[in-house]
Amino acid sequence: MALLSTCVALVSITVFLASASQQHIADKSTYLRDVSQRLKQKGPDRPVNIVCHGHSVPSGYFRAGVVNTFQAYPHLLHKGLKERFPYAVINVIVTAKRGETSDRGAQRFARDLLPHKPDVVIIDYALNDRHIGLIKSRAALISMIKKAKAIGIKVILLTPTGTMRANLDNPEDSLHKHAQQIRDLAKQYGVGVVDSLEAFQDYIKGGGRLRNIMSSFNHPNRKGHALVAERLLEWFPK
Repeated sequence: MALLSTCVALVSITVFLASASQQHIADKSTYLRDVSQRLKQKGPDRPVNIVCHGHSVPSGYFRAGVVNTFQAYPHLLHKGLKERFPYAVINVIVTAKRGETSDRGAQRFARDLLPHKPDVVIIDYALNDRHIGLIKSRAALISMIKKAKAIGIKVILLTPTGTMRANLDNPEDSLHKHAQQIRDLAKQYGVGVVDSLEAFQDYIKGGGRLRNIMSSFNHPNRKGHALVAERLLEWFPK
């Protein structure tokens, strides 16, 4: 009986600790408040560095291998931030690679990303991570989140942008499963999340057609990138 009571107590403690370790998705109004305060300064002490890490979408690939840097969301984010914070020195740096998945991105995270001394890192791999599956994707994303948080870098995860080879209405589609995993990770680790997939769904629900925001079957056009940039800007309070 005493052994049973001890086991029950241990289980209760384990459940309590697991529950206590769970967090909420970062608060959009406060998570990057310190970054925004620096962006408001006249004569800032140093630049604010934002790094976009991921695959071909943040790289700016459109149709037929053309890279439209200035129509992709990293540049649109940069432009939007400069309009909002005219006195700031801002670097938006892209370390994304075409065709890459998060396991490879995690392998080069310390080498290619951390030397830029980012204040914020934006991670966008879900579209390609359908090729490696949820388990590998989760492990790689956690690795990057932990490395960033360990040295005080703020993290914003992105759910996938749309693709014409997925069913955006089917919650069982792998695109949705990866999106949900990213939302769950943001909650678990208390980081930010920009729901690109939701933005694309909202556009369609509002009467738009997916093909009108795509440059190819899996690469957004400028209008599609703008949907992502608009949601990213929401994380930088004025």
